[in-house]
Amino acid sequence: MNKHCIFLIVAVLSALASCTSGGIASFSEESIGLKYAKLIEIRQGDGYEVADVWNPWKEDGTEKQAEEKVLLHRYVLVPRDSALPASLPKGTIIRTPLKKAVLYTSVHTSLFNELDGYDAIKGVCDMEYMYLKKIREDVQKGLIKDCGLGTNPDIESIIELNPDAILLSPFENAGTYGKLGKLGIPIVECADYMEDSALGRAEWMRFYGMLIGKAEEADSLFRTVEEDYNATKKLVEHVEKRPSAVTEKKYGSTWYVAGALSTVGRLLNDAGANYVFSNEKVSGSVAMAPEVVFDRAQQADVWMIKYNQAVDITSEQLAGEWGNYGRMKAFQTGNVYGCNLSRVPYYEETPFHPNILLKDYVKIFHPDVLKDYQLRYYKRLTP
Repeated sequence: MNKHCIFLIVAVLSALASCTSGGIASFSEESIGLKYAKLIEIRQGDGYEVADVWNPWKEDGTEKQAEEKVLLHRYVLVPRDSALPASLPKGTIIRTPLKKAVLYTSVHTSLFNELDGYDAIKGVCDMEYMYLKKIREDVQKGLIKDCGLGTNPDIESIIELNPDAILLSPFENAGTYGKLGKLGIPIVECADYMEDSALGRAEWMRFYGMLIGKAEEADSLFRTVEEDYNATKKLVEHVEKRPSAVTEKKYGSTWYVAGALSTVGRLLNDAGANYVFSNEKVSGSVAMAPEVVFDRAQQADVWMIKYNQAVDITSEQLAGEWGNYGRMKAFQTGNVYGCNLSRVPYYEETPFHPNILLKDYVKIFHPDVLKDYQLRYYKRLTP
């Protein structure tokens, strides 16, 4: 395709729009109550739905407080088989259900697949991190287009595909996404990963279900996840002994620990553990010197790590990576658990199924509580 054709297509796309609707002073809209998510609000209007996504960052780069809401993006969802209402609130119009979507993350492709919305996936970015077998096969067959890297998407391929929407994870100061933002194609900023609770992130599936015409299925799935999560949490609410826990390992000269208010920090607490870094009252991760982490976590009862390699890591291999690992109490007592990301769908499943991850945690910390449960993501390291 030559540059003149691309320019013409871009002009047509921009003119047609998907872009932004006009707006009037006020609209009669009913809130669709979300119980846990803080970064998205959904309202039902007359012939449309509105989803407000809140900016998770402050201008100075620190994370926002829940009460300081600043709009990141507003989406106006209108059924594709209906005429546009005469008046719509100002926002990016998306015709639903999506028929052609470009997805940037394996997390969302897995959810689309689970909600029976796989056929809407027509393009993906970052194929290296797409672990769903069907995606890889269909890209090879040419049924799904490989749209390049998320950091440097293939604009020409996206123009040829002419998708109804592009789903990507926003980042701070992303701006208008450069050339991508000039195509006139709705960009759905999937800020679910910035939620500070596991159920808050999982609840975003209700929005994604609306996008692909699977709202009822998404609502039903979320209720199942919520009920299972809360039932599992209740099993260990009043346990007498809460083992101390530490997570991850060092990378280079840094050991990133989860903040106590992060999804991992909250999951550890809900699983009946005493998190070694519970005093780090932040919702993100904290970069620390490995020696500092070792000093504070040396006596932790349980140590859980994630890694990515062809074969499962052994205790011997782990000890060889850094001398202090072998001096940790959890290492010496055989209570190190590893999650091999190359062999289990941790990142594909856990964002929208935190109930399963919570069960893994509970089984590790309180093995007598879930006697018949088999670990899905973690396994105890062998010598």
